[in-house]
Amino acid sequence: MNEGELLRVIGFLDRLREPFGELFPVTQQDPTWAIATSLVTAQLRGEILTVSALAQVSGVPHATALRRINELIASGWIIRLPRTRTGKSLTLHPGEPMMAAFTGYARHIKSVLAQTVGVRSSAENDEDFSFGVNRIDTFLAPPPSIMQRTIDSGRTLRFLLQDDAFFAAMRDLWADWRNNLASRRDFDLLKLDDMYERAVANAQRPVSEYDVITLNAPWLGSFAESGRVQCLDAHLLNVGIDSLDFDPSVWATGRWDSRQYGVPIVSSIELFAARTDLFAEKSLNFPRSFDEVIAAGRKLHAPAEGRFGITWNGVRGMPIASSFMSLVGCCGGAVLEGPRGPATHRAIDWSAAELMPSLDSDAARAALDYMHRLCTISPPDVLDLSWDPSVELFLTGRAAMAYAWSMRAVRFEADMRSRVKRRVRYLPQPAGPRGGNITPLGGFLLAIPANLPSDRVEAAAAAIGRMTSRESIQSQINNGFPVLPRFSMAANPDTTAGSPIVRAIDQMARRGQLQAWQRPAVPGYIAVETIIGEEVHDALTGRKPDAAALSDAQHRIMAVLKRERHLTNVKRS
Repeated sequence: MNEGELLRVIGFLDRLREPFGELFPVTQQDPTWAIATSLVTAQLRGEILTVSALAQVSGVPHATALRRINELIASGWIIRLPRTRTGKSLTLHPGEPMMAAFTGYARHIKSVLAQTVGVRSSAENDEDFSFGVNRIDTFLAPPPSIMQRTIDSGRTLRFLLQDDAFFAAMRDLWADWRNNLASRRDFDLLKLDDMYERAVANAQRPVSEYDVITLNAPWLGSFAESGRVQCLDAHLLNVGIDSLDFDPSVWATGRWDSRQYGVPIVSSIELFAARTDLFAEKSLNFPRSFDEVIAAGRKLHAPAEGRFGITWNGVRGMPIASSFMSLVGCCGGAVLEGPRGPATHRAIDWSAAELMPSLDSDAARAALDYMHRLCTISPPDVLDLSWDPSVELFLTGRAAMAYAWSMRAVRFEADMRSRVKRRVRYLPQPAGPRGGNITPLGGFLLAIPANLPSDRVEAAAAAIGRMTSRESIQSQINNGFPVLPRFSMAANPDTTAGSPIVRAIDQMARRGQLQAWQRPAVPGYIAVETIIGEEVHDALTGRKPDAAALSDAQHRIMAVLKRERHLTNVKRS
């Protein structure tokens, strides 16, 4: 249960209790409830409560309230912290027993209520859904004509999605709308590697098993060029998708060969996170360059105290490959470059026929050197850390800085166990030599399989239109997911006000610091990523000298691109 859910549970219970007190005036006020909910709410919102303020909201005489507050302090359920350096002024906060008990109570209420109104069965995990999400919103339903045709066919819509909290919430929003179009069993949520394999296998079937599939943005070139997904140009306006409402760099992630094959559903940005409290303690400025990261990390690296200078995604494979490609971009280069330098979203299209590997470059060498230096201020097992363990290390207070994708970094502010809430500055990635402060843009696209029968395409397109609508995205933002693929979302002050991550991403977008060219979505991208994930990891673990690893990566990637060019030429001849 995240903090937003806990606040909604408190508000819900307060609204239930109020009428009882009004209708039964002889009922004695319960000070413990008022004290506990006020403390928990203030803690979650970052507000300050003094003894007198807490006594005032208790609803009982001042002396009675003080007596109960003191009892809770003595038992450890309330803790006092100095408000000033003199210690004369104190603030009250819920102790660990109170937070644990109240969270458990709220989780129980959430589960019981869901079972009572039929939203979930008793067999399902209460963490599989979010309390307070608007599930019956009409914007999630396709137009009535499409609904009726789909229902008449006797077939529900089927979806292949990434297995994470965002898509789980989207599944719940869609499946809980009572339209018989889809239920939870119609959604397959798989981890990234498994989702890729399933999507490829689905393309080889005579008829697609899924109406809508999710693609990691860098996969688009492979799926579009090989004919595994359909062009969506003919359907966009019919289902209410306005490309002009998307940031151009975001919209371009779904484009290939001047045609749109995917619609962005969620954008994720690899942010640089820094602990504001630790930097203030040491009077340090937030780093803007590789060298400044290392300098700050050395001052904040304290393994004996259980804290490391930085954490990042260093495990072999996709995570370290993504890290390396991003850092090469910060050095002004790219792992794949064309005649005019790194591919950008302003180019006509990324083409394997134009791009060449650029691992034997100053930018690649500078990025790899920086990663070696990062290892000296990182956890000793950093080269075994993938996305979630790295995020876990930072949110539990065991790292001063972190490279983290925004869809996971949301836990820094929302996770109940986070020790860094409201203590993080979200920054664009520091620059390397001859580079700039640019931040990698990633995310996921919704696409329609090429082998989906024509009579089902209209309903699939309508589903994509509803899932990517402003209302649907706003609902996800309201529930703590920092997604801003649309200008209309960023323009809403209510959207940006509640999340420091959303505000930071919005500012970077306005400054043109979000770019996707570090990981160009060319055919063969998966093979390129695999090669980099192996060779860079070998260099950092000492299995190979840096020069040999980069040279081997250069030659292996060149072979991949030659193969892709041959396949493309055969296909188009």
